Amino acid sequence: MHVLRDSPKVSFLLLGSIFLMSVTVFSVLFFLLFASFQQGDGDFGFASYYGDHMVLQKSPERAILWGYGSPDGAQVTVSVSGPMKYKSSTVTVEKGIWRVTLDPVEAGGPYNVTAALQNSSAMLTDVLFGDIWLCSGQSNMYFKTSQIFNATAELALASKYPHVRTIMVALKMSKTEQTDLIGVNLPWSVPEASGLSEFSALCWLFGRYMYDNLKYPIGLVESCWGGTPVEAWSSSRALQQCGLYHNEKSSQTDNSVLWNAMIHPLLNMTLKGALWYQGERNTNYHQNKYNCSFPAMIDDWRMAFHLGSGGETAVDFPFGFVQLSTNIKGSTDDGFPNIRWHQTADKGFVPNSRLQRTFMAVAMDLPDETSPYGTIHPRDKQDVAYRLTLGARAVAYNEKDVAFLGPFPKQILSAPMYVNITYDKAVAVKPSKDIFEVCCSQSQVTCGPESLWVPAPILQWAPTTIQIASSLCAASTEVAALRYAWRDWPCDFKACPVYGANPALPAPPFIINLYQTNDIRKGNNYTFRKANIFSSVSVNY
Repeated sequence: MHVLRDSPKVSFLLLGSIFLMSVTVFSVLFFLLFASFQQGDGDFGFASYYGDHMVLQKSPERAILWGYGSPDGAQVTVSVSGPMKYKSSTVTVEKGIWRVTLDPVEAGGPYNVTAALQNSSAMLTDVLFGDIWLCSGQSNMYFKTSQIFNATAELALASKYPHVRTIMVALKMSKTEQTDLIGVNLPWSVPEASGLSEFSALCWLFGRYMYDNLKYPIGLVESCWGGTPVEAWSSSRALQQCGLYHNEKSSQTDNSVLWNAMIHPLLNMTLKGALWYQGERNTNYHQNKYNCSFPAMIDDWRMAFHLGSGGETAVDFPFGFVQLSTNIKGSTDDGFPNIRWHQTADKGFVPNSRLQRTFMAVAMDLPDETSPYGTIHPRDKQDVAYRLTLGARAVAYNEKDVAFLGPFPKQILSAPMYVNITYDKAVAVKPSKDIFEVCCSQSQVTCGPESLWVPAPILQWAPTTIQIASSLCAASTEVAALRYAWRDWPCDFKACPVYGANPALPAPPFIINLYQTNDIRKGNNYTFRKANIFSSVSVNY
């Protein structure tokens, strides 16, 4: 299946220049990427994350195989045998490393992959070709399948999905970029209950749901660590884009230590896309930088995987993420709503001009007040995974007419006693006295979290509009800004006031300043004008 791709952003071009100037290891010749690796005992074989039962990326992309051998200059022959015949490839060992790019292989299998050097050989058996998704982040991505709601029933389904294969990267950190993984916790496996119980629930559910839709193999690579900030998963290049530099904490929160040990070794792997669930740690760590550090990490991963795979992984590969769920009911701290906003590069929705070919699952309406793992770890990962699959189907697989975005404002009209909000799609609305808030001001100022916000009760609604009261603003002030669901725990389970009419996807949180021009849907600007009786913020589609 061919994937339509947007033109690369300017930021890709700038980042590419940085790569070429500062990191010569990312040349087209992949061997140079591993030049510093010390091969032990002269053994011959595949790198650590290749194994029986694995999935390799299907056509039209080409899968990469690499491993170790000696002596330098020796010839390694790689062959693929199975349902279809493919010609063998011969490559040369350089600096203890051999690497081959296979011809495109259609989805399916099983295949045997054999690498032979002189009198030695190594074989991978029961190999499938399909789509590879990398799953990363912190504890809600690490959250085990055995911990979710209805875990027993979910694990009982494992044997029904033999073509959804999993591998789990070991939790390791490094101060320097590693050639190969330091360890693998769970090798490539055909799913069965005991092994799957330890695997990421969100990653597994996404893969299972996507298999139901695609009907061909899915490979899931789990590489995540609880309690970690985005900085640990980012290269120094990406962090420098945001004015973040090396620290000396010597822990899993240190800059780049997980990029070095748990992402960098995977760069030669041809990917279909990536999933991300992280941000909780950054609610109190470089919070105000997240609107830069998260997009910069995505850009950097894309460029690095593209170069590391010799151009096989798309330079703008699809990147899905979960907008933060909830933590403390009744909290007035702005950490969670601020990070939710920053996850969208301060746009309120994705994809957008800064975060192209991304998709997001809103999760603020899925709290779990009785979670035995803490309220920051809700057990409902099924709904989150389902919402991610909608985005993947639309963004990664270009399915038409797949609704994956909740309703978002396209026009705001402010009158003395009320505000009218027009959404970009039909809405299903429930009454609320305080889910909307307005910032009242005597002057044309930009409102922020520290500004005075007052509740704006919902007065009435129509198929695509909501009217809220602004009467709590003093007579000498006017509405300067509007925000929605701007709190840690905005609603109970699936009970937020605004959803799409069909499908019932939650409206994402937003904050809109009437006196500030901000890039919004499809790159158009808000326009603000004052008339005799109202102010207007609108978006042209």
